[in-house]
Amino acid sequence: MEVKHLKQRQLADRWDVSEATLERWRSEGIGPRFMKIQGRVLYRLQDIEAYEEQCLRESTSTPVTDGA
Repeated sequence: MEVKHLKQRQLADRWDVSEATLERWRSEGIGPRFMKIQGRVLYRLQDIEAYEEQCLRESTSTPVTDGA
């Protein structure tokens, strides 16, 4: 079965950050788009991968945009 969504814990593990960090980012409008279904937060894999692409840099002098 193909994974299309990650739970908060799964994304926290993928990025080696705490769940609290993801919660803070959501409240501040940082990070990938997310869905909230019946109180559960889910991240679409396509949104995670798009956000990761935005975070790619060639050097430390590359400007940061869109919260990435």
